[in-house]
Amino acid sequence: MNVQLELDRGFMREAMAEAQKAGNAGEAPVGAVVVLGGEIIARAHNLKESLSDPTAHAELLAIREAAAALGAWRLTGAVLYATLEPCPMCAGAIVQARMERLVYGAHDSKAGAAGTLLDIPRDMRLNHWVSVTGGVLAPECGALLEEFFANRR
Repeated sequence: MNVQLELDRGFMREAMAEAQKAGNAGEAPVGAVVVLGGEIIARAHNLKESLSDPTAHAELLAIREAAAALGAWRLTGAVLYATLEPCPMCAGAIVQARMERLVYGAHDSKAGAAGTLLDIPRDMRLNHWVSVTGGVLAPECGALLEEFFANRR
């Protein structure tokens, strides 16, 4: 059994719990957690509608919370788990925060910037590179989004 994969799945389930909170609140069901030293230091879910803020993506909110918890903007050694592949804004923030790793669930064919449309975290022209693992619990993460949007139609 791959120990890292099991850890990734466990933390992704925590991000999925955040995504469910978003969906229950009428937000697109995307969740994120930030892990450092094997412990969750931040949790967040989409709040774009609630806050009327186009930047209130789960990833950005989790990064802000993690930075506040540490009292530092550099999140060196941290891993961000997100249920959906980050958009360009969020992928850029992950790089700017100097995170070590990104783990995401569902691929985003419309805005994915961690390997699908763009690959910002691994762009060697930038001053920091982030290791990326995509597709962790992808069917389950994708189902949250599919069900949410099917119910809205």
